[in-house]
Amino acid sequence: MSDQAFYSGLQQKLDTLKTEGLFKPERVLASRQGAEVVADDGRTLINMCANNYLGLSGDVETQKAAEAALQKYGYGLSSVRFICGTQTVHKELEKKLSDFLGTEDTILYAAAFDANGGVFEPLFDENDAIISDALNHASIIDGIRLCKAARYRYANNDMADLEKQLQAATEAGRRHKIIVTDGVFSMDGTIAQLDRIVALAEKYGALTMIDESHASGFMGKTGRGTHEHCGVIGRIDIITGTLGKALGGAMGGFTSGRKEVIETLRQKSRPYLFSNTLAPMIAGASLAVLDRIGKSTELRDRLHENTAYFRREIERIGFTIKPGTHPVVPVMLFDAPVAQKFAARMFELGVLLSGFFYPVVPMGQARVRVQLSAAHTREQLDKVLGAFEHAGRELGIIKAA
Repeated sequence: MSDQAFYSGLQQKLDTLKTEGLFKPERVLASRQGAEVVADDGRTLINMCANNYLGLSGDVETQKAAEAALQKYGYGLSSVRFICGTQTVHKELEKKLSDFLGTEDTILYAAAFDANGGVFEPLFDENDAIISDALNHASIIDGIRLCKAARYRYANNDMADLEKQLQAATEAGRRHKIIVTDGVFSMDGTIAQLDRIVALAEKYGALTMIDESHASGFMGKTGRGTHEHCGVIGRIDIITGTLGKALGGAMGGFTSGRKEVIETLRQKSRPYLFSNTLAPMIAGASLAVLDRIGKSTELRDRLHENTAYFRREIERIGFTIKPGTHPVVPVMLFDAPVAQKFAARMFELGVLLSGFFYPVVPMGQARVRVQLSAAHTREQLDKVLGAFEHAGRELGIIKAA
């Protein structure tokens, strides 16, 4: 406790965040995840900000699958995978994910952040080039920083700029080139142009990698992801993703691709080698989720119906949203304090939302991000839309009728 100036400096920075409306408070829940949740003050809220796209996070069937795996395999393994932390359930899940994604092999991680953080350094070095979308997730950015490869960045979803960067990397004589993009950009709900990205990759002899965290389970005809949505299954080299969103909602990540890539990661990927194995009950529940969505598109279809309805109605009320078809719906408020006030007012009206602002999104692009779920009923969505209209007129965001 000798350096009091250190702690004083931290407090000053925290106070500044609060003054500027950039401080991010946490909402504490006293219930399981779902379309409705109970806050720690006992208030029941319609939840519009979870990554619970298929409504499976608090689902009883998911819970029962986890309980069955818990009974069979125990609570945890107290080990990394290569010592004594691999059970049959982990290998079954890796095989199931490979079949689902259309790849040769898959490796599990404790989190998707680890999957992205551990993929680049074992595969690429200073002779290579990583060409990354400007709006890629923080985990991709951090993973690239850990790698010695040359870094090129292209403007978000801008194919002309991507080709420019590919040309620059080629002219620099880079041995291997890999294009890296989110399949879906989580703040905007924008879907990457994978068909065009793959075409450019083939033109310039580059590999491709996508992060499917906001796509696996519900994008594409059978929910396999943006590579199915864009018609490029089998043409993506590396796929990373999460078990912590649509696919059950607990935690865990994965990297999937050619067997040579996955085996190299098993031998050299530091987050895999030095992190405890994924809890067996999560692996067991994830297997059950993949079985369930493989048998029926009911949840996916309901999710997209809810998404289309909400997008249409929120614009009719008078709000500005980012265009698209994804269940991430950014409702643009532009000013950080306004986004904070709006989210707080919606909480008072019984709707759980979060405001997003710099540095999570660009300065002047503050918003509340609505996320639709298959678990939402039409009645709940109508209540949410009514609250949006009420708060929007009250705060002067939309004009009075």
